[in-house]
Amino acid sequence: MMGLMGSEGDDFRVIAGRYRLLARIGRGGMGVVWRASDEVLGRLVAVKELAPDDSLTDDDARRRRERTFREARAVAQLRHPHIIVVHDVFEQDERPYIVMELIDGGSLADRIATSGPLDAAEAARIGIDLLSALRTAHAAGVLHRDIKPANVLVESSTDRVVLTDFGIAQVAGATTLTETGSFVGSPEYTAPERMSGIRTGPESDLWSVGALLCTVLSGESPFRRDSLGGILHAVVAADIRPPAQAEPLLPVVLGLLERDPDRRLGAAEAERMLRTFLETGRTPAAPGSSTPRSVRTSRTGDSRSRTPATPYTPTEHDVPRGSLTPPAPTDEQPPATRQSARGALVAALLVAAVAGAGVSAAALLLKQGGDGGGGTPSGTASSPAAPTSNSPSTSAPKSPTPTASSAPAASTTHTAPSGYRTARDPAGFSLAVPQDFTRERQGERVFYLSPGQTFRLGIKVAPPETGGPAAVMSRAAADGPSTNPGYHDGRVTETTHAGHPAALWEFTWNGFSAAEGPRHTYDMCWEEGGRMYDVWVSAPVGKVKEAREYFDVAVDTFSVTAS
Repeated sequence: MMGLMGSEGDDFRVIAGRYRLLARIGRGGMGVVWRASDEVLGRLVAVKELAPDDSLTDDDARRRRERTFREARAVAQLRHPHIIVVHDVFEQDERPYIVMELIDGGSLADRIATSGPLDAAEAARIGIDLLSALRTAHAAGVLHRDIKPANVLVESSTDRVVLTDFGIAQVAGATTLTETGSFVGSPEYTAPERMSGIRTGPESDLWSVGALLCTVLSGESPFRRDSLGGILHAVVAADIRPPAQAEPLLPVVLGLLERDPDRRLGAAEAERMLRTFLETGRTPAAPGSSTPRSVRTSRTGDSRSRTPATPYTPTEHDVPRGSLTPPAPTDEQPPATRQSARGALVAALLVAAVAGAGVSAAALLLKQGGDGGGGTPSGTASSPAAPTSNSPSTSAPKSPTPTASSAPAASTTHTAPSGYRTARDPAGFSLAVPQDFTRERQGERVFYLSPGQTFRLGIKVAPPETGGPAAVMSRAAADGPSTNPGYHDGRVTETTHAGHPAALWEFTWNGFSAAEGPRHTYDMCWEEGGRMYDVWVSAPVGKVKEAREYFDVAVDTFSVTAS
């Protein structure tokens, strides 16, 4: 417990000769927030008492205090209805204190935890208020650096949204890799360029707003994973897949979650788009965006004239329908991507690993490749890896699981993350699968199965169908109740995969048996090189986080190979 400072009595104390601390109303890694009474002006205030960092040298501690005062004074100059008011800042016993307005209400995180996700209109309202606040702050040269639901307060009587903790995140070392290599703060809401320390600017705050909107709409950040390594991989390398609930605001969300900060949607434009949604019920496309996803056409020539294949569902045990023809090699090259900061980001994470923290995260990102691969205008990004040597990967206990070979690849190959191996499949593709997954052919589909088949990773390669991936997934979803007993919570979201039109289908169903129980399925379908690829993972509902990680790694490392 923190030592008492200042005048004491009746279980409270007075600091700076005027602020009587009445009750502790919040506590975190950065310190304690008190409800206090300003004895001079006769008003209630909030006092943040910043905790000392014993790991800092005296000089570093002094510099931190100076930075605290400098940034708090800058925030105190801001005047905006959705920015917390800073009344005072002072030091006592070498400990900084910041005095702010007291908001009668809980945080946005509390509200979501208590009442669940909000609807699109309320999310848009919150987004407008936060973006307006950030425009004022950024114009004054003030960055927030730690935007997350816990730092957004909601006033009980008015529902006014108030952004708090401006500038304090960097002071306390949150949301970035610190000098000691520790990763603290809120990585799920931290922009890739800020996570590495390569670049910090207004654009980083806007990324955080995009992640926050996803949380407001669905209940959790799209980058939430079970481990720090998983989060870093999701933020830096994996395809960005906003939740289905974000569909009404998708152009804004994708624009804000653009990995390239130079292409990221600006605050004023995002605010305008959200206001348009509130007025019309529709969110306009972002300026300069590519063809809207709902009307994108395939690059595969005559695919639109093809007739749909026989419907199928990834949960079926075996539906043999002819041969699986590997795709022919193609001379088509993917469009050139802009060099981004991703390589530098991976390098920075490795520096942190050398310092003794984040080792697994840095290793994971390194093995995903450290070359370029900037974001795309749609907000998703490919994650090509640098060419690697074709050393054999570790084999699973059972054959006939394929292992990496020296056969030339028809497209960029990816090296498996730690705990995975690269499976070069004779059906004409490669991908990373967990070490203990074994291969099984079922008709036209290939499965990689965990021991006991708790997790089922499936792949299907077929000719393109009418309407492209979105139509294929929509037809499968429409047949969901008849092909998947107990089918529910199904949703199809249009997206891209490595720049190709794609669709994500997610649903829950009763599973293969009553003994096993319900299962959840993630299924991604996309067109590439004149073929349609479908990758899915199904797992018991109690293991969806593991399933999502297996799914993300499989999709992100998938490559078409020469058969």
